Parts: sequence; structure tokens; C-alpha cells
Amino acid sequence: MSCPKVALAGLAVIVVLCSGVTAGAAEIRVLASGSLKGALSQLAPDFQKSSGNMATIEYGPAGATTGRIQKNDAADVVIVSRSQIEKLQSSGKVLPENLVNIAGIALGVAIRKGAPKPDVSSVEAFKRSLLSARSIGYRDPATGSTSGTYAANLLERLGLAEDLKPKLRLDRTEGDVPENVFLAVARGEIEMQIGQITEIVIAPGVELAGPLPGEIQNTTVMAAGVVATSKEPEAARAFIRFISSPAARSVLKATGFQMVNEN
Repeated sequence: MSCPKVALAGLAVIVVLCSGVTAGAAEIRVLASGSLKGALSQLAPDFQKSSGNMATIEYGPAGATTGRIQKNDAADVVIVSRSQIEKLQSSGKVLPENLVNIAGIALGVAIRKGAPKPDVSSVEAFKRSLLSARSIGYRDPATGSTSGTYAANLLERLGLAEDLKPKLRLDRTEGDVPENVFLAVARGEIEMQIGQITEIVIAPGVELAGPLPGEIQNTTVMAAGVVATSKEPEAARAFIRFISSPAARSVLKATGFQMVNEN
């Protein structure tokens, strides 16, 4: 009988799938960007059922996750942005084989559930909504968040950074529980927060006001690779194949991801 457990280890949420493990089955450790939690929490149990292998998944900001691999944290699979994993591969931290694109993540605006939706249908409408909002949030770039880094740069590009500075509220949570990134929005402390759509859709008490306008949208391609020091490289490859399979794509789409070419 399946018995998923959730435990805290350091600063990362570990999802341990502890049933149905057959004799000789592999145990793999996956370090993944928190933006993938909504999909991987559904896909991981199916991977175990189909393979008999056990997967432990730890979530965190993509930048911090990349840093853990750079510091030789033990893992078998790493899933971060394509650019981050390419750097890991070039530095010998990920095996020199084809990387696999899992999906794309777009940015959107989160608001408190039931609150009036700001107009984000065009760049000019988005700018007006920002200027009229009493408070605006996004992830602190210092946490290693790709969405936070982009949001900060975006406000500069739009020429709004100085005008908005008094009402900016940066989220500095560890990001190991990605759905908690929007707690201040759910509590009504922040009126609108820019973040990854895949995290907004799993956050309690908030809803998606809409994606960023196409002209300023930023879609991050998340990719997976086998860590060079993996003790179970074949099981790691099997996990990557599973989460990039046609069957997995339906789960990814349902949890807010955009489909991309695998390579």
C-alpha cells in the first residue's frame, strides 16, 4: 500500500515515496526547482509504480538548487533552468550527455482569491495596474529565484523601479515550499505579486489574475540532467525519461506548464 510521507530536511521539502519498492530497486535523489512541485508531486508516485524505484525529491529556488550541485551536494538528478543546467554540465557537475527539456514556465500575476482582477492584458495596462496597486511583491533575487531576478529587471526596463520602490515587498522565504511564496498575498498584505504561474496555481488563497503580456513575458525552460556523481545513473535516466514522456505531458499541461521541444 502506498504511503507518501513529507519530511523536512534542512531547508528543502523531501517527498519520500516509500511503498512498493521491490528487492534490488534503486533509490534516487532529485534536486528540483520549486516551480516543478505541482507536477512532480503527481508524477513521482507513478514513476515508482511503473519502475519499482524510489524517488526522493527536494525543492528549492533554481539558483539555490544549482548552487547545491556546484558544491557537490549528493544527488542523482537535477532539474533547473536550461541555462543553469548547461553551466553545470560545462563545469563537469552534470554528465556530458543530452540534456532533456521538461517544460516551460511563464510568469503571471497573483492576487488574493476573490479580489478584483487588475488589468494585465497589455503592457500599458500592466503598468497602470502596478502604479495603482497599494503593494507589489516578487521573489527577492538574492534567494536565487529566476522569477525574482526577471521581475526586478522588468521594472527597471519599464522605467517604474523608482516609482514603485516604496510599495515593493520582496519575498525572502527559502522557497522549499513553493506554494508558501504567496502567503502574504493570501493574507491581503500584498495586492499583486509577480511569480511563476506553476507556483501560483498551487498556492492556497490566491488566484491567477493573468499571465504577463506577451511583449514582456519570460518563459523559462526547465531541463533535467544526470548528476556526474550519481550512484544510480540508469535509474536517474529512467526518471528523466518518465517525466518527459507523452503521458507526463498531460500532467505538466494541467499544472500550468508550457510544452517545449525535448532538446
